[in-house]
Amino acid sequence: MLVVGLTGGIASGKSTVSRLLSSKHQFPIIDADVLARKVVEPRTPAHAKIVEHFGTEILLQDGSQQLDRKRLGEVIFRDEQKRKILNGIVHPAVRKAMLRAVIGCWLRGESVCILDIPLLIETDLWKYVGWVVLVYCSKDIQLQRLMNRDGSAVTAAQDRIASQMLLSDKVQYADRIIDNSSGLVELERQIDELAAALRAKAGWSWRLSWLFPPWGIVAALWSLSIRALVRHISASNNGKKARPRL
Repeated sequence: MLVVGLTGGIASGKSTVSRLLSSKHQFPIIDADVLARKVVEPRTPAHAKIVEHFGTEILLQDGSQQLDRKRLGEVIFRDEQKRKILNGIVHPAVRKAMLRAVIGCWLRGESVCILDIPLLIETDLWKYVGWVVLVYCSKDIQLQRLMNRDGSAVTAAQDRIASQMLLSDKVQYADRIIDNSSGLVELERQIDELAAALRAKAGWSWRLSWLFPPWGIVAALWSLSIRALVRHISASNNGKKARPRL
């Protein structure tokens, strides 16, 4: 099974790409943002740890025991150490949930599954997927879309973009780039091409790995090792990470 990491940036259009890959091409999507909300629901281990570290004041006062995300955001925004503590609780829980979801896709006999992860590059999860797909647009377009979407002022929108890794810096990690600088028609054309490329890359070997699990494990480890070696050699030769393309 080909595991694909889909990433982008705020207002880049990643959610639209994810939706079209699911609705039009029937690829299973594992959404890290959705899982991040699920793993901190009441009565989960992560929820208990968060309350233990931050106290009950970060809970909604309606008796639901749900996290008050706005209040929690204010707490960690002011304190880098607390932000690291929160990430140390949530990120491992999300990774475990993603792994279970990936295994579920494999058990169902899927040839491709897509991990929709905004921080794919920043958290080094790109190292553990078979392919990285980046949804890209220029910084000017990103800024305009964010202002139109959220009604943000220029300065506020610029600050939100600046708080993230630049899309231009993520390009070097991508195996495939979806340029979302034009309209929906052009975007759908690129997604159609991407879907065909993913199915071609998955090929026939996914059936063998499904029928014979040890083969799947060996194939996955081999693929990841080769990718790591190619990137290391390219970085040594060029002084920076390579940009593998089709």
